[in-house]
Amino acid sequence: MASSLVFNVRRQQPVLVAPAKPTPHEFKPVSDIDDQEGLRFQTPSVQIYRNHVALRGLNLSQLIQKGLAEALVFYYPLAGRLRARPGGKLVVECTGEGVLFIVAEADVRLEQLGDAPQPPFPCIDELLYDVPGSGAIVDCPLLLIQLTHLKCGGFILGLRFNHVMCDNAGIVKFMHAVAEMIIGARAPSITPVWQRELLDARQPPRITCAHQEYEYKEEAHHPNAASLLAADQMLQRCFFFGAREIATLRNLLPPHLRSCTTTFELLTACLWRCRTAAIAPAPDEEVRVLCVVNTRAKYNPPLPTGYYGNVVAFPAAVSPAGKLCQSPVEYAVELVKKAKADATREYMQSVADLMVVKERPPFKVVRTWMVSDLTRGGSGLVDFGWGVPVYSGPPKSVVGENPGMLSFYVPFRNGKGEEGLVALVCLPEPEMEKFSIEVDSMVDDTNKEKLPVAELVQPLYLPVGE
Repeated sequence: MASSLVFNVRRQQPVLVAPAKPTPHEFKPVSDIDDQEGLRFQTPSVQIYRNHVALRGLNLSQLIQKGLAEALVFYYPLAGRLRARPGGKLVVECTGEGVLFIVAEADVRLEQLGDAPQPPFPCIDELLYDVPGSGAIVDCPLLLIQLTHLKCGGFILGLRFNHVMCDNAGIVKFMHAVAEMIIGARAPSITPVWQRELLDARQPPRITCAHQEYEYKEEAHHPNAASLLAADQMLQRCFFFGAREIATLRNLLPPHLRSCTTTFELLTACLWRCRTAAIAPAPDEEVRVLCVVNTRAKYNPPLPTGYYGNVVAFPAAVSPAGKLCQSPVEYAVELVKKAKADATREYMQSVADLMVVKERPPFKVVRTWMVSDLTRGGSGLVDFGWGVPVYSGPPKSVVGENPGMLSFYVPFRNGKGEEGLVALVCLPEPEMEKFSIEVDSMVDDTNKEKLPVAELVQPLYLPVGE
């Protein structure tokens, strides 16, 4: 989407969509994994759909509201409100009040958004209106959805959910349920399961793993306890990696690592080195990357298929900055692989225990980068009966209170039809330019045939807050 594109949006008044049938009024505690400080934020996403012959003559707004209302009968805690109990523990009061829904019309056509719409979207405030008073964690709607009609007959679905309630896998389950209700199902194909006690701390709690991703009170007065990344003058930028770029980076590895290293591990290791070189900490300063890991597959016996709470871990790969930048790429790859391997069932239990023992410590933010891989998240497969979206994922990389800390990998097909992913990165402007050069250099140094910067680095960037 061109950063210069400006369009007008006419919005109707927000409404609350409640469950289609009466639901229980009760209090449901969230899990100790849900309840951590680092997940107390709102997560935005957008899904962009083309015009489809099946849309002709349909009232899309009524259909989506009907699907929401019917899905909320089964996911009724999402229609409630979070409340804070003494000590800060959060619970859901299942009030049945509903979720926010907005209908809007934009004076643009899908083709004006570019051959391959990609983040960061400069118009996100138009596509996902921040209803006054709706953005807090407690005592607010837990989900906000905006349907924006385009002039061409396509539409954009903006969504913002409270991360305390569910992770990306959980909200995708809900959106698939909405789609099934719209198509005509009487119940979701996967029955939602609450059972948040499955991810609660043990009695008594015992911390059995090292957790370098969290900031403890005894570390709060560390001389470097301030982020190197200022909130102002930040840029967001999208980097495309197709098969050719990934293969080029993979050739940096010794033969024994090439076949057993995932794309996530490879790309995270490479970009971590590039990012560290760009922000240029002292060689002996510690830098870290937190890998967002969906640990559902680690549970035996398995968690219920319909469990839609947070089951994510954030294991850290840690290194002195100088050693990270001066060592071969396999050094960073091995650190990332080990961090991911650390995210076991026992690790998750230890995190839950840590939240109770250490009173919900926040994430470390100093010289920290966090990466969330959404390439297999499933939101791109949500089909309401009118085809899958042409883009599905985050509209920006600025989420929560620490601009520059979080990046996403999102599946993407570029304007040439090449399949790959985009890495959405946020840095201050000088560091962003250095980062771009580092990324380009890492590719060029391993390929005798020079790769144009424009093919690797998409020239789309946007100051934070626009």
